[in-house]
Amino acid sequence: MATAELKAKLREETGKGVARRIRQGGNVPGVLYGEGHDPVVLEVSFKDFYHVTHTRAGGNVILDLTIDGAKRPGCKAIIREIQYHPVRRDVLHVDFQEISMSKKVHVNVPIKILGEAIGVRTKGGVLEVLHREVEVRCLPADIPENLPIEITDLDVGDSLQVRDLTFADGEIIDEPETTVITIVAPTVVEEKPKAEEEEAVEGEEAEEAKEGEKKEGDKRESEAEAPSSE
Repeated sequence: MATAELKAKLREETGKGVARRIRQGGNVPGVLYGEGHDPVVLEVSFKDFYHVTHTRAGGNVILDLTIDGAKRPGCKAIIREIQYHPVRRDVLHVDFQEISMSKKVHVNVPIKILGEAIGVRTKGGVLEVLHREVEVRCLPADIPENLPIEITDLDVGDSLQVRDLTFADGEIIDEPETTVITIVAPTVVEEKPKAEEEEAVEGEEAEEAKEGEKKEGDKRESEAEAPSSE
């Protein structure tokens, strides 16, 4: 499992205004939670945070977190939750969870799709991914970068469930019957015969002609009924 060092700074103030100023200064506000310890409010450099979350491990990287100004200056931690701006996708806030390398943790692991389904390749089927990650329980050192799943033999109408995933170093928490991937039939757009299309066009043109004649007739009647200005 990938590890990375991340430096943080203890902060005394909290609130939306404070968090806004922290983000404007190029940092990200956050909280460190730990079993048997009070939450610690902190801030980290956005640049440093971006780098540690863009390793091969992604958001499941194990952090050697050091906090400047804290009573406990360092610990092992994982990223529990990242809050993003709904439009700009900026990082607004991050929750860290202190961990012990000897205690199992719950994390979400992405699913990696391998191959191209025969139903897609030969029959025009559409690959639908219903779940892109699953929850697992394992020791921190055993957290996988992803869980691979082979789809080459899937035909139209076939699907794979959570039970088709394997994880030897821990357990998958999601329900085994949950569908992860399915191959659906292509959407067929029924085309009208050419004769029907021509009839429909002729009908529309006839209606437009009638409407034009009606408007012209109404105009002549209006002009005839209008009082003379002479």
